[in-house]
Amino acid sequence: MKILLISILKFGLRVLYAPIKLFKTKNRIVYLSRQSNDKSIDMLLLEKAISNEMPGFEQVFRLRMIPDGFGEKIRYCAGIIGDMYYLATSKIAILDTYSITVSCLNHKKELKVIQMWHALGAIKKFGLQSVGTKEGRDEKTSREMCMHKNYDFVIAPSKASAVFYMEAFGYPADKMKICSLPRVDEILSDTGSSAKFYSLNPALLNKKIILYLPTFRDREVQAAAQLKADFTDIENDFHLIISPHPLFSKIKYDERYSYNGDFSTYDLMKIADVIVTDYSACAFEASLLMKPLYFFVPDYKEYREERGLNVDLKAELPSAVFENAENLCRDIKSGNYDFNSLYKFKSKFVENSNTNNAAVFAKFISMLAEKGGKA
Repeated sequence: MKILLISILKFGLRVLYAPIKLFKTKNRIVYLSRQSNDKSIDMLLLEKAISNEMPGFEQVFRLRMIPDGFGEKIRYCAGIIGDMYYLATSKIAILDTYSITVSCLNHKKELKVIQMWHALGAIKKFGLQSVGTKEGRDEKTSREMCMHKNYDFVIAPSKASAVFYMEAFGYPADKMKICSLPRVDEILSDTGSSAKFYSLNPALLNKKIILYLPTFRDREVQAAAQLKADFTDIENDFHLIISPHPLFSKIKYDERYSYNGDFSTYDLMKIADVIVTDYSACAFEASLLMKPLYFFVPDYKEYREERGLNVDLKAELPSAVFENAENLCRDIKSGNYDFNSLYKFKSKFVENSNTNNAAVFAKFISMLAEKGGKA
């Protein structure tokens, strides 16, 4: 029944889209996302760079998370008509996630679609790689939803990342554009976050900050509990900040592992002395700062078997991967860290670690718009 309903929906959207495509194509770029109702840092930086590179182009943002509640979902569906209009009248479409209207419809040849995924790489398997797994979509639904169809280019931060992006999105190497996301510019810029943080948290001035950034997964609560339990051995010298996934986490707020003030994840990375994560793509972002980066993965074997990994963490950073929280805390306290391996990791998975990524991306988009998609 589910597959039949999806098929009927697709047919209805295609019938509705046919006359909309008769509208004239304009010098317009449309951004589509289900990740947030607000512009991501990548979009904000890219918007500014495109304004400089392509001043005659309009930029439109169609950013809407799928809401809860039947009535809200109906309104969301009505907004799809607006998405279709802007796809029909734009030269470039930029996505940071899967889009029903992009993948399920047949578009004008003039429209060029760029997938700018919402993470700077992927340690765990995702997209088409995870179809049929415990955390992924089932194969029939994925096929009927035309998962990740109709992309002209996929942005990948390195040749190493492009290998698993090809699998995750289902495209050959010539559809991969090696380019770091604009967020790299932000991560490597001094925004004064440290001074602001310590002005609001003076009690932490004499402690080193450990930032824990877990990804969303079934065992995240248990992993956080293990880390908290063994952190007590080093809490005289360190303060642990737990910053779980902002959208999906089951980890409850705990004042003991928090801070005063409103800071982004990137701010916290700049403030931290040590960064701990698990399978989160934030590891690639953290590596850019060349601070001690650790992986706390007590479920490594199970997760690798159930979800699958693109990056063999134990091969890439063998001395920084821990399944036992007590051993992790002991290693952090020792102050010994293999920065050579971290540099190799960073260089392998994020090729451009300069602060010109938004400008490079904007030039690529300009080329696509001028040459009709040939780059």
